[in-house]
Amino acid sequence: MDRRKSLSKFLWASLLCICLPLASPAFCFAAEDSESGAGSDISKVDFRQLVDDAGTIGIIIAVLSIAMVALIVEHVISIRSNALMPPGLAEEVHGLISQQQYRSADSVCKSNPSFLSYILSAGLAEVQLGYGAVEKAMEDAAMQQSARLNRKIEYLSVIGTLSPMLGLLGTVWGMILAFSEFTAKANPDVAELAPGISKALITTLFGLSVTVPALASFAFFRNRIDELVAQSSLLAEHVFADFKRSTPAPAKQPGKPLRKRPEEELTQRLADQQGTRPSPPPGG
Repeated sequence: MDRRKSLSKFLWASLLCICLPLASPAFCFAAEDSESGAGSDISKVDFRQLVDDAGTIGIIIAVLSIAMVALIVEHVISIRSNALMPPGLAEEVHGLISQQQYRSADSVCKSNPSFLSYILSAGLAEVQLGYGAVEKAMEDAAMQQSARLNRKIEYLSVIGTLSPMLGLLGTVWGMILAFSEFTAKANPDVAELAPGISKALITTLFGLSVTVPALASFAFFRNRIDELVAQSSLLAEHVFADFKRSTPAPAKQPGKPLRKRPEEELTQRLADQQGTRPSPPPGG
């Protein structure tokens, strides 16, 4: 129940992060419309007009926003506890390992592909070499799968970085077009420049509306991956707990002398040379 509540809270939070920035222009224009209805001279601007004024860069930002929403939905489905750690998998594999049925345990892992099953399968491949090799194989597998998940959510960071840059690009281009009026007229009125500047700032608004939920979602999924990777690694160690107890510790090789440091070897060599050097004759 707690996981479902946390998942539902995140869905609502992500929905608000997406909708609020996109809805903010509508609130602003609604306020302007009310003022114009009261007798002000502010012109009416609707959202469709904003999209038309955004131009090609606005279309690119809109495509990025659609990709962002699709990635968020996919990550919510794939990066969760039940997807990375299927219920019952650890208990089933633990029972098979206790019975020394390693091939059956590996078949169960391969039939249930997930983050945990990949780690357990890597450990089962090294059971003949002892628990030390199993532990090392599981650590390497966890690092590999963690890197894969982090690369997977990097696209949200890329979208969050590109969106404001594209918005700034559209703004700069719009400002260039607006101030190009000076080439046609020596002293143009401010009223002639205002529409061009207003259109130039629209792309910045759209870019910021996309980057806020993208970066917020990226931070959430990154922390979520770290948490689930730690839980999966700990659960994998518990699965091999009985195997660890049944495996004898590697015996130390007796009689192998410890290697001295280079300074100690040099000192010992000089002492040996001085000890074997013949003593000088008396009186001479």
